[in-house]
Order: sequence, then C-alpha cells, then structure tokens
Amino acid sequence: MSFSNLKKSSSLGNLTQKLIQQVEKDNKGSGGGADERLWKPVMDKSGNGYAVIRFLPAPNGEDLPWVKTFSHAFQGPGGWYIENSLTTIGQQDPIGELNRELWNTGNESDKDTVRKQKRKLSYYANIYVVKDPANPQNEGGVFLYKFGKKIFDKIMDAMQPEYEDETPINPFDFWQGANFKLKLAKVAGYWNYDKSEFAATSALLDDDDALEAIWNKEYSLQELVAPDKFKSYDELKKRLDYVLGNKKAKAVEAEETEYDSYSSTEQSRVSEEDALKKLEQQIIQSNSAPQTSTNDDEDDAMSYFSKLADM
Repeated sequence: MSFSNLKKSSSLGNLTQKLIQQVEKDNKGSGGGADERLWKPVMDKSGNGYAVIRFLPAPNGEDLPWVKTFSHAFQGPGGWYIENSLTTIGQQDPIGELNRELWNTGNESDKDTVRKQKRKLSYYANIYVVKDPANPQNEGGVFLYKFGKKIFDKIMDAMQPEYEDETPINPFDFWQGANFKLKLAKVAGYWNYDKSEFAATSALLDDDDALEAIWNKEYSLQELVAPDKFKSYDELKKRLDYVLGNKKAKAVEAEETEYDSYSSTEQSRVSEEDALKKLEQQIIQSNSAPQTSTNDDEDDAMSYFSKLADM
C-alpha cells in the first residue's frame, strides 16, 4: 500500500472492521539482548508514570498494526523456563500440552501448577512518542511498544465504544486517530494502567510529508513472529524436562545457564531493576494456559516481570 492510499483509506470503515474481525478471530483461536527498538514507560520514585504516545498504522506491506504473542516464564526445580510459545504461530507447544493434561485431572494442586505455568499474552505495535517526561530524548521517535491485554482492551473500547454518546475512532490512524495518554501507577505491587485514556481525535501532524517519513521508520511486526524467532518443539521439550527435573541433571548449554542464575543467592545480590532487566533480555514475547483458566490470564506482561523482580 502506498502512503497516498493509506490516507485515502483513513476512516473507520473497512480498515476498522478488518481490525475488529482479526480480534474476533484471535479470540476464537487460541530472547536475546536488550532491544533498543522497544520503548517502555518509566515509573518515578512516587510510583507513578506518564507519557503520551500515538499508535501508528500497519507498516508498509503488512495488514495489521499489531501482532499478538504468547510466552511462558516460570521457575521449576531445574531453574527458569522463559521461552516464546509455539502457539503464537499456531503450532503445538510442550508446556501447553502439559498444562492441558494437568488441568484435566481436576486436581486443584495441578490447576495451581497450570496457573503458575500459564501463557503470558502480549501485543506489539509501532508507536510515535509525543511526550516522555522521563526520557525526553525519545520524543519524536518511532519505537516498538509491548503491552498487555488491559491496554489492548482500551484500544478496542475506542474502536467499539460501549455507549451511544461515544464516537468510535481508529486509534492507529494518522489523521483521524488520537494520542494515548499513558498513566501508570503501582497497585498491589503491579503496574496499573486503568487511568490511561485516549485524547480527542486529531491528526498526529499537519504535514503529510512528515507523516510519511514517520511511516517509513516503522519496524516490521511480522518479523517478531517469524518462525526463526521460536525454538523447535524438541528444543523446548528438552528445556522443559530439565526445568521440571524430569531428567537427570546434565551440563547445560551456555545460553541455558542464564536461567539458573536466578537462585535465591543471586537474587539477594542483584537489585530489582537488574533482575527485571535480565529476565526481559531473555524474552522478546510475553490468554490462558488452557481455555478454562481464570482471569489471572489477563495480567499485564510488564506487571508480571515487575513482580518477578520483587521476589
């Protein structure tokens, strides 16, 4: 799609319906170093955070302005299991199979294990940073933003408002979208986004050339869910067996030793920030384990890692 065609299609019509249909379809279905493409909000010492961002249209050549991913992150007798889930790309995943087996026993202790090992849901989208008081150097930049179900629900609420006096918008539109005021607070130890909201509808910039330049800076979203971003079923099964202590201890490959560094001794030596950073460096993709799971599956991925850091 050319930039001129993108502007011609700027409306709630077919594009918004297409996005909504994709969400409905998703609802029916089912590592590396620090990534400098990723933007994250920052919480101040008082436990609050604020920024203004703009969700951007789909990158050139891609259909949707977001991708949906699943991952697992939990600790077993053999260390940490922090892996992208093959269910993201529609394939069978060993931990998913194990969780279904455990859940179907009907045993409450097995269900508790499943909840601990459940999938973590995350979304990725391109954003333009309008205001970032904690890191003003990010303002005017294009980044990838990883967020959880709560923020995604706010996006869907904007596209499909509940009340008649509310006008639906396409938050991903350059001209008829709206800035997102991200308001962050810490509630019961978790990052909370309940007060976040969309501003009034407006064009991001009153300059199509500048908008096209922003569009051309967007990162591929499909690249994040390419098959080569996932380990094979056999590799994941081997790691899972090791973490759960199902096999005799063996020498672990260099990349696996990072998981085991989170012993109680190590955690007593590193700061909460360092622990969180190490965890996030090993996973680029973070609703439930089985479909019968609880509302716990709606936990924001960032809050989940924050809680890990507090352990």
